[in-house]
Amino acid sequence: MRRLLDFLIKHNHWLVFVLLETVCMIMLFNSDGYQSSVVFSSVNEATGHVLEVGNQINGYFALRSTNKDLLQRNTRLEQRVAYLEKTLKQRLNDSIAYESLSRLADSAYLEFPAMVIGNSLHHPDNYITLDKGELSGIKPEMGVVGAKGVAGIVYKVTGSYSLVISLLNSKSSLSCKIAGSDYFGYLKWEGGDPRYAYLKDLPRHAEFNLGDSVVTSGYSTVFPEGVMVGTVDDMADSNDGLSYLLKIKLATDFGSISQVRVIARKGQEELKDLVVSDGSEQ
Repeated sequence: MRRLLDFLIKHNHWLVFVLLETVCMIMLFNSDGYQSSVVFSSVNEATGHVLEVGNQINGYFALRSTNKDLLQRNTRLEQRVAYLEKTLKQRLNDSIAYESLSRLADSAYLEFPAMVIGNSLHHPDNYITLDKGELSGIKPEMGVVGAKGVAGIVYKVTGSYSLVISLLNSKSSLSCKIAGSDYFGYLKWEGGDPRYAYLKDLPRHAEFNLGDSVVTSGYSTVFPEGVMVGTVDDMADSNDGLSYLLKIKLATDFGSISQVRVIARKGQEELKDLVVSDGSEQ
C-alpha cells in the first residue's frame, strides 16, 4: 500500500493530466452532437472491423471441423447412391427375368414342369437329368429354364426321363444378346467356375455396360427372344481383336437348381424342318 501511495505521489502530474483530458473529452462530446456522432461512428466502425476479423479467424480455425463433417456426409451420400444403384440394377434384372419367364406362358409355347434328379457341375460336359420324358410330351431340342433363366436344352429322352445339355457343357452354344439391343453373340462355358460363361463374337460397335442383362436372341427354334441368361460381369477383347468377349454371370444357379420347365414352341417341328431345308443353323 505504501508503494502505491509513493507511486501516485511521484506521478501525480500525469494522473492530473489524464483526468483533465478525460473531463474535457466528456464535456466536448456532451456539448457537441457532431463530435459525439463522429466519435460514435468511428468507434462502431473500429469495433465492426475487429469483430469481422475475429469472425474470419474463428471461421478459418473452424474449417477443419467443417471439412471433416462434409467429408463424412459425402461418404454417407456416396454409400447411399451406390446402394440405390445396386438395388435399382438388381430390381431391373429381376424384372427382366420375371417378364422373360412369364412370357413363356404365352399360348405360342407349351410347358412341361419337371424335377431335377441328377446334375453335374465340374466336368467338361455337364448334364441335367429330369424325372419326365417322352410320355410327358418332352422331346429332344426343347428348351429348359429354371426359376431365373435358361438352364439348357433337352438332348435325349426315354419314356420317363430326359437328359439335358446344361449351359455348363462344351457342346452348348446359345445365341444371346444384350437386353434392349440387337447386338448378339454366342454363349459358351469355358470350364471352371459354374457361375460364369462367356459371350463371344459380340460386335465391336455394340454398346453395353457392366451389369446389363443378357437374354436369348430368339434366333433359334428353341428359345423365344428375351429369356434371361445372365448379366455382364466383365469385358475384354477377343483374340483377333475384332469383337468383344464378355464374362457373363449366369442367372441360373446350377448348384441348387431343383425345378425346371421344359418349353416347346408350337409348330417347332415344322419350323425346324423349314430352317434345316433352308440350310441355316439353328
